[in-house]
Amino acid sequence: MKRVGVLLLGALPVIAAGVYLAVPDDAADSADTAAAASSSAPATAKSARDDAKDRAEEEREADDALIADLPPGLAAPAKKELAQQLVSSAENSTTKWRTAYGSIRDVGDGDGYTAGIVGFCTGTHDLLTLVERYTEAHPDNGLAGYLPALREVDGSDSHEGLDPGFTAAWQAEAEVPAFRAAQEEERDRVYFEPAVRLAKLDGLGTLGQFVYYDAMVFHGPDTDAEGFYGLRERAMAKARTPGQGGAEKAYLDTFLDVREQAMEAKRPGIDTSRVDTAQRRFLAAGNMKLATPLVWEMYGDTYRVP
Repeated sequence: MKRVGVLLLGALPVIAAGVYLAVPDDAADSADTAAAASSSAPATAKSARDDAKDRAEEEREADDALIADLPPGLAAPAKKELAQQLVSSAENSTTKWRTAYGSIRDVGDGDGYTAGIVGFCTGTHDLLTLVERYTEAHPDNGLAGYLPALREVDGSDSHEGLDPGFTAAWQAEAEVPAFRAAQEEERDRVYFEPAVRLAKLDGLGTLGQFVYYDAMVFHGPDTDAEGFYGLRERAMAKARTPGQGGAEKAYLDTFLDVREQAMEAKRPGIDTSRVDTAQRRFLAAGNMKLATPLVWEMYGDTYRVP
């Protein structure tokens, strides 16, 4: 849809020129006046865009200053490691998340192949973006040849053009240190950093930052009703964030309620362990700093971090 819009905008000057040439001579003065007025419109629009951009930059700088004065929270190295262990227990049934670079399977959830350390999916655009960005830096990698097929299946659960070789190619590339680093960079860029940043701006502590991060991984950084940003908007309609003067525990309870409803709506009968026997357990215990030792259950298995 965006490409169509660009093409239409590109055609406008040609159409305008055609209309101008068809104007009779005695209307030239009027045409000149209209042309002068219309020529000022793009400048006005550009000025408005520039003003909006400046305001957004000022707001971001103010947010950066606010965050810089806050404790590191989930971004502290030990907490970030703990966050990866927690997510990995849900995504790959192990806290040893570094063993999951080469994992790849179709779990039958409608998102195609799920792969890597946070479950990048062939059907949800993040796996495609990962391979595209990796290929820009490493053109001769073993996954580059699958980019046309990845673009075709994006948004679906199709394996067309991927079978039978893509899974083996992914596993082989996962042995390459550069691809492992690319997975971590994409995890941080798309999921971890935006989630932690927004959680801090919402006044949430370490546990709340993890709640946002895990939701971002599972639901995706989307603005629709089932995406992370849509879930946050729904939760904020029911409870105030600490940043708005609300109680942190009450807000997180509400967010988890909304999230669990979304999980069950998307996949009826889904095991909601990552909410019920992990995050709700930490919240009920008042462990807002996500302090260790930590014990939780995932799909019937018990995990411990000393």
